[in-house]
Amino acid sequence: MELIMNGILKKRTATRFVVTVGIVSLFADMTYESARSINGPYLEVLGATASTVGWVAGLGELLGYGLRFVSGYFSDRTGKYWTITLIGYTINLLSVPLLALAGHWQLAILLIVGERVGKALRVPPRDAMLSYGTREMGRGWGYGLHEALDQTGATVGPLLVGLVLLYRHNSYVTAYACLLVPAVLALAILLVAMSMYPHPEHLEISDTALVTKGYPRIFWGYIVVGVLIAAGYADYSLIAFHFKRTALMKDDWIPVFYAIAMGSEGLSALLLGKLYDRIGIWVMLFTTLLSLLFAPLVFGFPPWFQGGFHTALLGVILWGIGMGAQESLLKAAVADAIPTDRRGRAFGVFNAAFGVSWFVGSVAMGRLYDTSRPALVVFSVALQLLAVVGLAGLITRRRKRAGPPHIAS
Repeated sequence: MELIMNGILKKRTATRFVVTVGIVSLFADMTYESARSINGPYLEVLGATASTVGWVAGLGELLGYGLRFVSGYFSDRTGKYWTITLIGYTINLLSVPLLALAGHWQLAILLIVGERVGKALRVPPRDAMLSYGTREMGRGWGYGLHEALDQTGATVGPLLVGLVLLYRHNSYVTAYACLLVPAVLALAILLVAMSMYPHPEHLEISDTALVTKGYPRIFWGYIVVGVLIAAGYADYSLIAFHFKRTALMKDDWIPVFYAIAMGSEGLSALLLGKLYDRIGIWVMLFTTLLSLLFAPLVFGFPPWFQGGFHTALLGVILWGIGMGAQESLLKAAVADAIPTDRRGRAFGVFNAAFGVSWFVGSVAMGRLYDTSRPALVVFSVALQLLAVVGLAGLITRRRKRAGPPHIAS
């Protein structure tokens, strides 16, 4: 009975920890995802080209993911998970309201990239700490719950920014300045979480059976799949740029579309997380097949996809579902595959590979947009189909070895 009660208490503590960190992410996403919803048209207003937007989006993701390897390594090496997380959040969040002071696209680029660098520093230690709590809850559900809270902020924030643009006559300066409020709230709650849970690693008992040299093959398989998905996934900055360039909608609708995408991302993360705990990475395969349709719907190719406003809306929803899968399922799979003492580095390696691929893909799609939008769509869909083939291969090999379809070992 005592063991049962201790297990219940530990699960409740783990759940409270995940929810508290999720609330931090809620206000953080309200800050920087709101900015990302308007960065594309803001750069267009400041005189940047589509190639520049694609290059900047890719560079930001390259640094935002590539530096996670360094952050993850030092997190595991020093054990200073909270300290590195705090530094990263501070840079990540305060770069956003400073965009209100950027009068030239070159300065705006520096701040946009700075925001991504801050995120790079804080994600691996935060994800490693979350993995300790999600063990008791179920990996998929834990990461799905965090992602749902995360995307609540990412949904509300762009809606508020859309209202600011509507009532302040497309004043991007005012919109960015307003984002100082959620940034400060996120940092304040983070400090509370640090004081309440100074040692989140105590939430999970180390499983010595998982201790091996290096990383298991399944981990590298996830990296290959993640690289293909990232390279074929358009950044919303380019999507927003497309909406602005083609006058598909009014400016104030662009952040609203992003809010809808974030809403679909959060809701899908909850559902997909539960399904992951039941059937494993199969759910990632089906989700990738569904979400790859976002490119033809958003960019309007082939011709029968050129439905304008409503077709683009459906494409954005599918884009959000795919993002939800990337942010919850892949993280849960990595956490399942790696022992506790190496998760910071593992998340760093995974995210570094993901970011390099996102950079290459974003630069390519930015250039393709300037020359041939149909080629952009073909590029995106082809890479994601290759990811589906990779997932099918991983599942097949796992079934031959162990029988059940759940390959997140």
